[in-house]
Parts: sequence; C-alpha cells; structure tokens
Amino acid sequence: MARDYVFTSESVTEGHPDKMCDQVSDAVLDAIVKREGELEDQGYTTPGGSKASRDYVRVACETLMTTGLVVVAGEMRTHAYVDIPAIVRQTIKDIGYTRAKFGFDHETCGVLTAIHEQSPDIAMGVDQALEVKRGDSDPLDLIGAGDQGMMFGYACNETRQLMPMPIHLAHRLAERLAAVRKEGGPLGYLRPDGKTEVTVRYVQGMPAAVEKVVISSQHADGVDIESLMRPDIIEHVIEPVLDLEDIEWDDAEVYVNPTGRFALGGPMADTGLTGRKIIVDTYGGMGRHGGGAFSGKDCTKVDRSAAYAARWVAKNVVAAGLADRCELELAYAIGVAHPLSITVDTFGTEKVDVAKIERAIGEVFDLRPGAIIRDLDLRRPIYRKTAAYGHFGREDGDFTWERTDRKDALLAAIE
Repeated sequence: MARDYVFTSESVTEGHPDKMCDQVSDAVLDAIVKREGELEDQGYTTPGGSKASRDYVRVACETLMTTGLVVVAGEMRTHAYVDIPAIVRQTIKDIGYTRAKFGFDHETCGVLTAIHEQSPDIAMGVDQALEVKRGDSDPLDLIGAGDQGMMFGYACNETRQLMPMPIHLAHRLAERLAAVRKEGGPLGYLRPDGKTEVTVRYVQGMPAAVEKVVISSQHADGVDIESLMRPDIIEHVIEPVLDLEDIEWDDAEVYVNPTGRFALGGPMADTGLTGRKIIVDTYGGMGRHGGGAFSGKDCTKVDRSAAYAARWVAKNVVAAGLADRCELELAYAIGVAHPLSITVDTFGTEKVDVAKIERAIGEVFDLRPGAIIRDLDLRRPIYRKTAAYGHFGREDGDFTWERTDRKDALLAAIE
C-alpha cells in the first residue's frame, strides 16, 4: 500500500539567469541548424567538396552571464556563419531585459565568443559508429553516440500530460508569471527574473492537494509586497493556473517574495550558466537524472536526444495502460550506436510482467541515435523554446517526444 507523503518541485521563469543562458545556447543551435538547412537546399559545396547538411552539424554551446557581460563558448562543426552576438542580443530582448534599470540591457551588454571546432577524435566516432567499422551496413549505424553516459525518461498518470503534478504546476505558474508581465496591465511592475515552487500532498500514491505555493518575482523598486504584489499574484497568477487543475488547493499556504524584496535580479544579481537547471528541465526531482544537460547540444548528443527518446518510451508505456508509473534508463558508449543497456522500472505499478514490457519496448522502439533522430525528427530549429518551462509535458507539436503514437504497437507486442 502506497504511503502518504508530500513532494515539492520548482520552476524558474525565462528571465532567470541560468535559463537565459540555456535559451541563448539553444538559440545559437537553432540558428546553425536553420542556416545549414538553407545552404543544403541551395546545394552549397565548399571548395574542398564538402556539402552543407543538417546531418553535418555538431554543436556544443555553453553560455555564461554576469553583470553586463555574456560569454558564449563551445565546440561546433558547421558550414554556416551565424551572427552570435546578434542572436544573444535578440534572445535577451525577447526575454525582456531591455532597460538598464531592469539590471541588464540587451543593447549595452558585452558579448564575448570563444568557439572552436569539434574534436576530430570525437567526430570520427559520431560520423561512423563502431558497428560500421566492424562491417555493419545498416545506415542507421552511421551515427555513433556523441558521448557515454546514462539517460532517464519518466512518465506517470498524475496529470493529463503524464507528468508529475508538482513540476507540472510549477512550470505552469512560471509560464503564467511571465505572461502577465509581458501583458503589462496591473502587473506591469514585474521584471523578468522569477521562481515558483509547489508542494503537493500525496494520498495512497496519488496527488490529493496542493499544500504550499511559493512565487518569487523580480519587481520594480518601491513595490509593496504585502498590500499590492501578493494579492495581484494570487489573483492573476495562482488562481488562473490552479483553478484549471483537478486538485484541491483552497487551504494551500501561499508565499509571495518571502524575503520581502526582489528588485535586483537577472545576471546582475546572480551569474547564469548553461545546464544548471537540469532538474527543472526534467521531472522536478521525481524520477532519476543521468546528469547531462540538454541546452546547446545538437541531436547527436545522447544527453539530449536519448533523454527525449526515454521520455517518449516511458510516456507510451503509461499511455498504453501497462503501468501507472514508468522510468526508463538508457546507457550509451561514445562512438557506439546501440545502447549498452535498457532498463525499465515501474515501481510496482505494472499491469503486466515488467520483462514483457521490456521485450515489447525492444520490439517497438529503435533507440540507436540515428533512429531516434529520424523518428523524432530532431534536425529542426526547435530547441530554443524547449529551454524554458520544461522539456517534457509540453503540448506543442514540435515536442515530438511527447507523442503517444506507439502505445497500440506496445499493446500488440505484449499480446
């Protein structure tokens, strides 16, 4: 019998310094993927005979932000030229740091770049996997995993999106906080930086009530938190989000800017760095994490693509009714196409034997990097929008790993 407990998850807004860095890194990736595709369509060939192609792209882009400064560094392979400083400034402008009084300004911040080629030692293992070197002629073995490591995917039946309730609510509150800021109106005093946190009480293993909600938002100097900001946040942010969910929250404790002041925010208050919000990006701590960040990495990096695939598999298992909760672990070796291991954990919620679920997954899903890229259509400029409000549980057609298109095939394989 499942015990009763509470679980807390957090999210951050797009104006949080770490998330700003994630978005810049993914905006650079998107620009390169898009431009390389355009060159491919034009039949572009270098003097050395190399043809432009999205398949050729390798990007590992890292961003750091602090007071008045953005540093973009990494390893890339591409035929395309993209104006990285312009991409940085446009991304920061879109987020909302458009005036020095907000603590950061897209027009006046310094931008430094330190980009060099991908290591040829890594490239040769990604371009031609170990299986090909051993004589395998399958074209999907042409792509070896871009790194070693383990990746996890998770799904559960707590929400319609098959996400854990705490992180789902935290993301939706953070999204709403950004939306009301951009709308202006009564909350025009809000600024881009912000955080949310939600504590959910579980009864018999299922979410029963929201116990605590924390909203911390950067604001204009001089705003009274208790008399103005707290009632505004409850009315315009918390109520519209939680009233849409099938969960009790009337007795929840609400904290709005509990320090009493948050006028100084963004990179001026806290240095940002790509890949420092990996739990926010995934399942809010419910479900394990392999440790690899997503943003700024092209789809040959299994840190990203295999984590997306693992979510796809786990979600289809739950959508098929084979388990109430499912976690999938994948492990890869750099330069090798086939996963080293595939492990399923259903936490005792399985409806059929777990060994049968594992066999069905092996029949229905091809988890080599080349097949993942093909099946999830990952060579597209879709990544910047993944970099805020979670990579999973999003109802957007570009998030192909959220499809439940293999559930019938899983059921057929089980039967």
